[in-house]
Amino acid sequence: MSFTGWSGYRLPAEKLEEKGSAMSIMSRINDFLAKASRLILGGGREALESQRRKGKLTVRERLEVLLDTGSFIETDLFVEHSASDFGMHAKQLAGDGVVTGLGKIDQRPVAVFAQDFSVAGGSLGRAHASKITKVMDSARDMLVPLIGINDSGGARIQEGVDSLCGYGEIFYRNTLLSGVVPQISVILGPCAGGAVYSPALTDFVFVVDRISNMFITGPQVIKTVLGEEISPEDLGGAKTHASITGNAHFYAENEMDAFEQVRKLLSYLPPNSREDSPRTAPRPPRTPLTRNVIPEDRRKAYCVKDVIRGIVDSSEFLEVHEHFARNIFTGFARIEGRTVGIVANQPRVLAGVLDVDASDKAARFIRFCDAFRIPLITLVDTPGYLPGVNQEHMGVIRHGAKILFAYSEATVPKLTVIMRKAYGGAYIAMCSKHLGANFSIAWPTAEIAVMGSEGAANIIFRREIEESSDPEATRREKVREYEEKFANPYVAAGKGYVDTILIPEQTREALARILATARVSESDRIPRRHGNIPL
Repeated sequence: MSFTGWSGYRLPAEKLEEKGSAMSIMSRINDFLAKASRLILGGGREALESQRRKGKLTVRERLEVLLDTGSFIETDLFVEHSASDFGMHAKQLAGDGVVTGLGKIDQRPVAVFAQDFSVAGGSLGRAHASKITKVMDSARDMLVPLIGINDSGGARIQEGVDSLCGYGEIFYRNTLLSGVVPQISVILGPCAGGAVYSPALTDFVFVVDRISNMFITGPQVIKTVLGEEISPEDLGGAKTHASITGNAHFYAENEMDAFEQVRKLLSYLPPNSREDSPRTAPRPPRTPLTRNVIPEDRRKAYCVKDVIRGIVDSSEFLEVHEHFARNIFTGFARIEGRTVGIVANQPRVLAGVLDVDASDKAARFIRFCDAFRIPLITLVDTPGYLPGVNQEHMGVIRHGAKILFAYSEATVPKLTVIMRKAYGGAYIAMCSKHLGANFSIAWPTAEIAVMGSEGAANIIFRREIEESSDPEATRREKVREYEEKFANPYVAAGKGYVDTILIPEQTREALARILATARVSESDRIPRRHGNIPL
C-alpha cells in the first residue's frame, strides 16, 4: 500500500533500509515517511470508512478525482493547532482538518483546499483557516482559479473567537479575489452558520443530492426558536438550493458527477481577469438552426435551447443555474472555438417573462462574464416583466434594475438577437442598443413594441371599440392594424435601434464575424471607484 504525500508523489509503505547511526539520512527519511503516512490517514481508517459508508469520498479521493493524475502538490501537511482550552492541548488533528495545495485540471494550474470531515468533523480553527487563506493568497499571486471543497461541521467551538477570526479572513479574501480569479465552491457535507458565507461569496457553487447541506440556522435551532419542524434536506439540501433559493449554480447526483462538472466549467473559463478563455478548434453545430425554429403561431411556446444548439459549436451548452428561474437561461458555449456567455429568455416557462429571480440570475451571470472578459450573447423573446402583487412586493423594481445595471456596466462585446417578442421595459433590459449592445440583430419574426398587440389595441382604440356597432370585430381589426405597424422589426431598424435583420440560419455566421473583431473597451467610461448596483 502507498499514500499520496505532501509532494504529490507516492510514499512507499515499506521502510527504507537503514545503515549507520540512528540519525542517519535513512533514519530521518523513515521518520518523515512514518509521520506523513499517519497524517495522510486524516482521522484514521475507521473515520475514513465512516465517510465512505455515508456515500461520500474521502478528502484525498476527492482530490484524486478532481485533479490531473500526479499533479497535486500538497502544502502545510504538518501544520498543527495551538489551542489549549477544553482539552485541546492533548488532541492531535491531522492537517488540522483541511488539505491544501496546488494542482492541475486539464494541464491548467489551480489552487485548492478540501476540508476533511474525518478530522474533528472538518471544523474550522485558527490553523485550519490559516492554511486556507495561505492557498487563497497563492491563487491571487499565481492568478489561477481557486477551488474549495467544503465538508465541515462549522466553527471549532473550543477555539472560540479564533474560529470567527478565521472565517472573517477567508471572507475578506473571497471578496478581494472576486473578479480577479474564478472561485468555485463544492459543497460535500454540512455547511452551516458562518461557514455558508464563503461559498456564497464565490462565483459558482456545486451541490450533490443527499450529501450537501447549507443553512444559517439548522432544523434544531428553528424548532427550538420558532417551533417549526423541517428536515435538513427540505431546509437546505441540494435540490432546495438548486431550484428554490438559487444559492447553488450546479446540481449533481453524486460526487463523481460534481467533479466532472467542475472540470467542464473550468474548460470554458480563463485563469484570471487578465487573460482570455482557452480557444478550441471550431466545430459546426450538430443541429444547425433553421427558419422554422420559431412557430408560425406567435402564441405558441418553443424551447430556446433549440436556438442555442443551432448557433454554438457542437451544439454544446453548459447551463448555469439550470434548475432555478427557468424562465431565463444562462450558460457557457463556444462560437468558432471562442467562449461566450449566453443569456436567453425561455418562452416555454412563463412565456419568458422577467421576474425577481430571473433578474437576479441574469445579472449575476452578466457580471461574471464581464469580469472575466467573456463576450455576451443575448437571445430575446419576452413579453415583459411579470405582473402581480407578489412580484411588486418582492421588489421586482429593484431586482429588475439589476439587469439594466449589469448590461450597462459591462464592457465586453455584447451581441443581441431579437427572435420574437421584445416588449416594454424588458426590451430595453435584454441588452438593447440603448444599454450599449455592440450589435443588435433581429429576425423577421421580431416584434419590438411597448406591449403586445391585443393590449395595445385595447388601450389605444378603446373608445372606437366601445362605440362600434360590433366591438369584437372592431377590436380584431385594430389588433391587426397595430400588428402591421409594430409587430415587426422594421420600425426599430428604420430608426437604427436594430443594426441588421437576418433569417435564423444566418445568425451563427454573423455572430462569429462580429466576435472575431469585437474587443473589450472601457475608453469612454468616466473614472470612478465603482458603481452602486441596486442590490
